[in-house]
Amino acid sequence: MVNIAETVASFLEEYNLTNKTLCVGFSGGYDSMCLLHVLYSLRCNVAAAHLNHNWRGAESQQEEINCRDFCSERNIRFYSEVLPDDVPHTEAAAREARYEFFRRAMKNLKADCILTAHNADDNAETVLYRIIKGTGLDGLCAIAPKRDFFYRPLLNIRRSDIEKYCAENQLSPNIDSSNADTKYNRNFIRHKIFPLLKEINPEVVSALNSLSSIANDVSSVLNTDNTSSVKEFVLLPRYTQGRIIKELLVQNNLDYDRERIEYLSDFVIKNSASKSGARCSFGDNIWFFVNSEYFEVVAAKKKYTEEVEVKQEGEYDFGDYIFSIERCNELPEVFPCDSEYCAYVFFNNIDFVLRTRRNGDIIYPLGGGGRQKLKKYFNEKKLPFYKKDEIVLLCEGNEVLWAAGVGLSEKIKVADKVSHVIKLIKKGG
Repeated sequence: MVNIAETVASFLEEYNLTNKTLCVGFSGGYDSMCLLHVLYSLRCNVAAAHLNHNWRGAESQQEEINCRDFCSERNIRFYSEVLPDDVPHTEAAAREARYEFFRRAMKNLKADCILTAHNADDNAETVLYRIIKGTGLDGLCAIAPKRDFFYRPLLNIRRSDIEKYCAENQLSPNIDSSNADTKYNRNFIRHKIFPLLKEINPEVVSALNSLSSIANDVSSVLNTDNTSSVKEFVLLPRYTQGRIIKELLVQNNLDYDRERIEYLSDFVIKNSASKSGARCSFGDNIWFFVNSEYFEVVAAKKKYTEEVEVKQEGEYDFGDYIFSIERCNELPEVFPCDSEYCAYVFFNNIDFVLRTRRNGDIIYPLGGGGRQKLKKYFNEKKLPFYKKDEIVLLCEGNEVLWAAGVGLSEKIKVADKVSHVIKLIKKGG
């Protein structure tokens, strides 16, 4: 039998959730009760959120009571709502209402994320449903282990192992009578289609999950922002490499033929160890860029040359961003890392300029031991050539005090006390 506690603990560590406040979407069924019990046993800071769909009368009411009692007995914080009567009794409407509920629950419980108890059988059912309806590569990826602030620690656990866990730990999950109603697509697949498929292949659930895993491996190489992982790319078969290069060119409305695809595939492999990166031109200020981490198509942007004076606390409009500086008297428990667009600092007074880089800029890097040319500093940070002109700088003359998302100056570091917190936020999120 799979050790579910070890699987969940490894998942939490992989996604840096071990010290977070976790909220479980808690229906009280086998899956969510197993997950909540495991997290409770691991001594996690966990809460539970239960949405009473109120579609089955007294049964729905009893399920909410059972969930509340389960949490009360273990001193687990519990939040619940009843679904409004005007929500249509459809899978799609219920799913949308459920995710809106989770957002409210997360805010109410001051949680960092929502954990749902989707399992390997759920994933296989989703793959099959999408195949039946017609899907491409992304659809075969099925249920992701992480999406936004939703995490799914049980995604590699079979439903049979979850039921065994509940039995061994003497748990009494809710039994949702509607799960037997085959008018719902997922129930029809679970109770009618899968038994027939298992006559052909008893391990059909594992086979569909394997298909989903392969689709994820290929799809994950090409991200939504047109960047691709070099480390994963070089391990793929030549044909798959070509498919990824072709897709990247198509997404950027660039012409392609076999010769160009092969050239770019070779260009990625040739420069896969380059830390500073290499580029080749497509003409018209468009480049193909590769370094040891990723490759992407880059369109030249006009450098933002405006300067904004920062004379007092408040918010400042700067190109595509909003810069803010706020009074802060308490040290944070954890300081943001250099790559974050937030920094805690100490200023004696506020008299700065927001701008992008220019010739002659210098910086005293945090912990760097002395003055350094900004150009050298950016090179050491391995910034691609096209990003250097986009970095928003907080400056005092030609001295850079903060390169947003890159690093902080030694001169404004927090030693014994903090005076302000500075942030850079992209407009529209």
